[in-house]
Amino acid sequence: MLEQIKSTAAYIQSKISIQPEIGIILGTGLGGLVEEIKIKHTIDYKEIPNFPVSTVEGHSGKLIFGELGGKNVVAMQGRFHFYEGYTLQQVTFPVRVMKLLGIKNLFVSNAAGGVNSNFEIGELMIINDHINMFPSNPLIGKNIPELGPRFPDMSDAYDRIIIEKAKAVAARNNIKVAEGVYLGLSGPTFETPAEYRMVKILGADAVGMSTVPEVIVARHMKIPCFAMSIITDLGVEGKIVQVTHQDVQEVAALAEKKMTIIMKELIKEL
Repeated sequence: MLEQIKSTAAYIQSKISIQPEIGIILGTGLGGLVEEIKIKHTIDYKEIPNFPVSTVEGHSGKLIFGELGGKNVVAMQGRFHFYEGYTLQQVTFPVRVMKLLGIKNLFVSNAAGGVNSNFEIGELMIINDHINMFPSNPLIGKNIPELGPRFPDMSDAYDRIIIEKAKAVAARNNIKVAEGVYLGLSGPTFETPAEYRMVKILGADAVGMSTVPEVIVARHMKIPCFAMSIITDLGVEGKIVQVTHQDVQEVAALAEKKMTIIMKELIKEL
């Protein structure tokens, strides 16, 4: 796998003229942050050797290089999911490549279902911890010592310093943000009422189908991580309604402007 990562990184480096400091993974309906990037290069996933291709509506499938908040960034406009049939190693492959391209921090966004009874649809949640309920782990298999240790510590999966900076940015801009635990499930079904109850009992505030594998791999490589969820539907008893992917995209698009302000100013301050 290391040779694949190196060859993919070498291909991308041959196509770009900047070294990214920050990697950004944009979730469902959240690709609009790209409009804030002063774009230098765009590469379609299908052109990149060894790269998976995004198959989900709302994930356009492009690697964007440019400047945001005065920093060089690489943004994944569209991510990969376990439920698309990819292994967790394939899902997280781009994070490995971004490390070799030179990123020092990883920013992740997602759309999530809220199980905290205080949450409202459209709310922003800063992730301060996660629970991995995927049926596997992206680090299963032979460890690659050049990338990270066999047993990586996960006591600080989400960087506390960046979280505090993000909360300060939100306060300055009068943007309400919550903070909580994200639980990752495989999908692609949305949760049943009983599954929502399980998620809450296990100690999570929100549930989704991404982010956890990417953060595990980033922390394996000692990359500090920051992640935010947009609460696009509620798994709270008495507030559970039928939900579609279209609903999720629409709510994410409405809340995205607030998240974009936080991400952009936060990157400027790093």
